[in-house]
Amino acid sequence: MIGASLFIVFILMMLAGVPIGVSMGLSAALAIGLANPDTQWFGLLAVPQNFYAGLGKYPLLAIPMFVLVGIIFNRSGVALRLVRFAVSIFGQGPGMLPLVAIAVALLLGGISGSGPATAAAVGSVMIVAMTRAGYPPAFSASVIGAASAIDILIPPSIALIIYSVLVPGASVPAMFAAGMVPGILVGLALIIPSVLLARKHRMGLQEAALSKPLFWPSLREASWGLAAPVLILGGMRLGWFTPTEAAVVAVFYGLFVGMVIHRTIAVRDLFGILRDAGELSAVILIVVALAGIFAYSLSTLGIIDPITEAIVNSGLGQYGVLFLLILLLVFVGMFLDGISIFLIFVPILMPIALFYQWDLVWFGVLLTLMVAVGQFTPPLAVNLMVSCRIAQVSMEQTVRWVSWLLFSVLCVLLLVIVFPQLVLWLPQTLGY
Repeated sequence: MIGASLFIVFILMMLAGVPIGVSMGLSAALAIGLANPDTQWFGLLAVPQNFYAGLGKYPLLAIPMFVLVGIIFNRSGVALRLVRFAVSIFGQGPGMLPLVAIAVALLLGGISGSGPATAAAVGSVMIVAMTRAGYPPAFSASVIGAASAIDILIPPSIALIIYSVLVPGASVPAMFAAGMVPGILVGLALIIPSVLLARKHRMGLQEAALSKPLFWPSLREASWGLAAPVLILGGMRLGWFTPTEAAVVAVFYGLFVGMVIHRTIAVRDLFGILRDAGELSAVILIVVALAGIFAYSLSTLGIIDPITEAIVNSGLGQYGVLFLLILLLVFVGMFLDGISIFLIFVPILMPIALFYQWDLVWFGVLLTLMVAVGQFTPPLAVNLMVSCRIAQVSMEQTVRWVSWLLFSVLCVLLLVIVFPQLVLWLPQTLGY
């Protein structure tokens, strides 16, 4: 009954519009208090202890730094320069601008690690260009919303950092390496239907009339943005710094590019940048801390074990269980962001992964891919919501286009399930 009350109160509070972190924290505190009626106040002492324990983890220091990096690069005009460089490579013609949008989103994933931030940065540049070239705004919003979902896989991904904190057997470098190949595969899976749809429906016919940037000047302008992922990932691989230290290095690199090289960030802009990064980081970290209380209540109330036993004894087998998890996480991915999903479901799903002896790094990437699908699945999807707002279209208008993109990414999800080495090959090769 107490376990049921925990989930009932949690769901009711979310439906009432209470922020998800507050819903988790209050419902968990209520359950802890009900579980110890005789020593209620003594039992509630676990709430502040677990709140602090949820934040007192070294890898979490990387989160506010990578959030700051994303904001700095968005403000410095890196996205526009990457777009011009990509256009100079791929040329112009039907289907080329969607390809450019996906390629730029893939590159920005190695800088910001935030899907909504990438949707805003790429969408503000590409949707205007695609509309001018003759692409329907709903199609442009679909491509940008789907492409920005790749960022949850491409390092530095905040969701992968959260997963590594929750699962001791999966280090941050291993998760970063494991997300690379699936992230590239998802990018290719989005490019193919985007280009085919554009050519089939004769979109972008005015694209060839647009001026094409010269290759070498655009490469020179984009080189500082292109070097950012190399610096972050290469520095970690060479042992120059840890993932947390890499985030700090990336901040100073971004400030150098924005203030000295491009000169798009002035000293007076720093307060606004730090304020925005502080607000977003505080929201993320408070949710992480409150989720620690939620996870503690799940374990102390003995809720996880019955759920695990019911699933593993259902007779579905490991592939049947995986299918149910795909349906569940894609569904909740329509409503919640990746970090919140990990904080809620990883403590529940980890015993299942251990029972079937699934590789924890592979399982983490699989969960991340499921969440990525949910983030651009109508009727509610975080990334698609951002791109629709920029394109000034309703989400219902994107269904005819985004359904093809969803099918392609689900094919990648199937490949990752059937061939786990697509995930494990790179981290094993790098020795993580």
